[in-house]
Amino acid sequence: MYLCPQIELIISENHQMNMYDLIPEQYLLNHIRLALDEDVKDGDHSSLACIAKDTLDKAKLVAKQEGIICGIEIAKKVYSLVDNKIIFTPYLKDGDKIKKGDIVFKVEGPAIGILTAERTALNYMQRLSGIATSTNKYVELIKETKAKLLDTRKTTPSMRLFEKYAVKVGGGYNHRIGLYDMIMLKDNHIDFAGGIKEAITKTHHYLKELKKDLKIEIEVRSMEELEQVMEIGGVNRIMLDNFTPELLSIAIERIGGKYESESSGGINKETILSFAKTGVDYISVGSLTHQIQSLDLSLVAER
Repeated sequence: MYLCPQIELIISENHQMNMYDLIPEQYLLNHIRLALDEDVKDGDHSSLACIAKDTLDKAKLVAKQEGIICGIEIAKKVYSLVDNKIIFTPYLKDGDKIKKGDIVFKVEGPAIGILTAERTALNYMQRLSGIATSTNKYVELIKETKAKLLDTRKTTPSMRLFEKYAVKVGGGYNHRIGLYDMIMLKDNHIDFAGGIKEAITKTHHYLKELKKDLKIEIEVRSMEELEQVMEIGGVNRIMLDNFTPELLSIAIERIGGKYESESSGGINKETILSFAKTGVDYISVGSLTHQIQSLDLSLVAER
């Protein structure tokens, strides 16, 4: 049984999106319930041991560093599921730039509930804000070029939809959501299939038999492989893997706009602009979601 919902989204040219366009509300609620069960089990005994059940209090989420905030609505759902008597007041929205000392939201109500929900809410928000912040730094570096920044499938198991949402909040674009919504013929597919021609031909037969309409992307590792793809055709996008910026420029000229182009492989903040300047359509960066430093946020009691 596959628990992840079938999201029919690859890249939307209408970049603005509602969180629920990518994360269905019921999926979100189920995910939060699992997270709370992992943390709370039969009770928050630290809070229950020293705080009276009828105690009411207030707290605020404070930014301890600058960045892009993400996950406010998720945090609201966490507090609601823990205790629906808690009043959640947001002061910002996802995608807002924050600086040290900014107040993101305030909560007011049963003190035990506020404390019980704290870590789960922050776990979501700190990681997603870290992804949004890192993504935004990449986006700013290439904003004067035509290239669009893509994420990858290098995500935390069970957190993919959340992490891809954070990429969108940071200004990036989602590639495919999973294995089901796009054909990507990578090096191992090509090698196992017997070559580029065989991989493309078999893919078209497969899609025809299943009456599926999926875009086809193929990875090439050299100019020789690119020439094979150009001769055979039948794809929507060509991924140029581990090409230097100089070789990428030559490859882009050879493609000549006939197919979409994507650059990938070890691209970082120091090198991304040199790749973007080649005229490539897309740049995919796996580190957006798998090498992330969470943003420093802290819940502080109001006194």
